[in-house]
Amino acid sequence: MANTHPTDSNVQTPAIQVIERIFKLMDLLASRQEAMSLKEISEKTQLHPSTAHRILNDLALGHYVDRPESGTYRLGMRFLELGNLVKARLHVRDAALEPMRSLHHLIEQSVNLSLRQGDEIVYIERAFSERSGMQVVRAIGGRAPLHLTSVGKLFLAAEEPLKIKAYAQRTSLLGNTINSITRLEDLELELSKVKQDGVARDNEELELGVRCMACGIYDDQHLLVAGLSISAPADRLDEQWLAHLQSTAQDISKALGDAP
Repeated sequence: MANTHPTDSNVQTPAIQVIERIFKLMDLLASRQEAMSLKEISEKTQLHPSTAHRILNDLALGHYVDRPESGTYRLGMRFLELGNLVKARLHVRDAALEPMRSLHHLIEQSVNLSLRQGDEIVYIERAFSERSGMQVVRAIGGRAPLHLTSVGKLFLAAEEPLKIKAYAQRTSLLGNTINSITRLEDLELELSKVKQDGVARDNEELELGVRCMACGIYDDQHLLVAGLSISAPADRLDEQWLAHLQSTAQDISKALGDAP
């Protein structure tokens, strides 16, 4: 059973002891700019030196901890990478929300904002109206394989050929419907079109009866950070929406500092 932290009644310690110890070590290293010796870390966290040493070495394998000199430790660059990912996600959502709502009001269909996480895309925001009929509404936090979604194809199209092949091997390109792309050569052909057009589509590949179109959102270094998509019943997706989708994605990218 978790215990209440002595300094804050709203903060609880983890039920798993090793995780509690990791948090102690991370909090301590975060409080200091310079590297700390194992002896000092052990004293301040009240962990046995062998225990602290074992955990810190495991964290170093994942670059969560650096060892600038033998026997000294500091936070690793992995935390910077993760922090930048969280920052980008929050920034993208803030920049996208109003343009997404405007696009939804214009086309009266669901507009989705998605990011890549590993071999999946995750929906982080949506614009829709409960009063509008015939919409396809994606749940915030929902996930889907890259190769089955329009936004996922944007991210795959930005990859090198070897990474696309590695993705295919990892996932086996499993399909959801009879329209799903399940062969590498078909996926490569599809991605070449996405790369050429700057637009990706899902033709009932994730879910029968649903089609999507997506455009990329880019940051101040012109790196693809998110995708903006329109989801609609298959017989209602209007190609005239594409120009509005492209314009909205460009506006969001500009708000993030992208200069085409």
